[in-house]
Amino acid sequence: MPEQPSVILPPRSVLDAFGLRGIPEPLAGGQGRSVRVGAAVLKPAEGAEGESEWAASVLERLPRGAGFRVPRPLRSAEGDAVVEGWTAAEFVDGRPGPGRRWPGVVAAGRAFHAALREQPRPGFLDRRTHPWAVADRVAWGEGEAGVVAELAEPLALLLSLRRPVEERAAQIVHGDLAGNVLFAPGQDPVVIDFSPYWRPPLYAEAVVIADGLLWYEPAPGLLVGGAGDPRWRQMLIRALIFRLVALSGLVAPSSSAGEGRSWSAGEKEAARFLAATRTVERGPDGGWAHP
Repeated sequence: MPEQPSVILPPRSVLDAFGLRGIPEPLAGGQGRSVRVGAAVLKPAEGAEGESEWAASVLERLPRGAGFRVPRPLRSAEGDAVVEGWTAAEFVDGRPGPGRRWPGVVAAGRAFHAALREQPRPGFLDRRTHPWAVADRVAWGEGEAGVVAELAEPLALLLSLRRPVEERAAQIVHGDLAGNVLFAPGQDPVVIDFSPYWRPPLYAEAVVIADGLLWYEPAPGLLVGGAGDPRWRQMLIRALIFRLVALSGLVAPSSSAGEGRSWSAGEKEAARFLAATRTVERGPDGGWAHP
C-alpha cells in the first residue's frame, strides 16, 4: 500500500473552538491523519464541500441501541462541525477488527445500513473526485480510469468477469468497513470513519470481503455471504475493481495513470488481486469452507 502521509496537527485555534484542552497525539489508522486530544479525536475534513457537515448531521441522528454505536460528532461553540478544515468527535475505545471478528464486522455493517435506509442521496456524491470516488464509478461502469501498468492485467480480468446487475435498493452505505469497526467486551461495536457511497448494502458487504481476500488473513467461510443473493459474486467483482482502481489512483501521479513511473509494490499487489479474483471465480466450493 502507499506510504502514509505525515501527521499534521491541528492548531490551537481549532482546539479552542471545540473547547478541547491537551496535547494532540497521533493515532494509528485513519490514513495516519487522526489525532487524539483528551476525550476527542480530530482529523482533517475530507470529501466534497459540505460532506463533513452532512456526515455529522447524519451521525447525530442515528438511533442508539440498534446493534452498533458511532462516535458522537463534536461541534464548536458556534455549532459548526468543521473548523478551519478540521472535524472532531468523541474518542471511543475498542479493539479494531477484523482479525477473527469478520462476522461481527458484517453484522455491524448491516445494522448501520439498516439505520441509514431512509437517508436521501446527498448531492455532493456527484462532485467528489478523490481516488475512491473515481474507483467506485469505474466499478459500476459509470466511468473509466487508467491504472498503473502493474495492475493492468488483474483489472482486465476483473472487467471481463463483470456482468450487468440490478442495482436495486441503493442507499447510503459505509464503503470502508473492514478496518473501521471497533470491538469492546459487552458493548455494541463502534463504526468509525464514515465513508459514504450510494450503493446497495450488499456491495458494501462485498468490499469487506474483498479487503479480507486482499490484505488480511483468510477466514473460513469468508466468501459465503450475501444471504443467497444471486448478485453476490458480481458484487465481489465490483468490490475488487473498486479497490484496484483506488489503489492505482493513490500511487499514480495525478497527471497520468503511472506512465513512466516504477512502483515497488506493484507486482506484489497485482498478485494479490489476481489471486483474489481467481478465488471469487471459484466461489466457496473452490476451496473455501462454509462457517
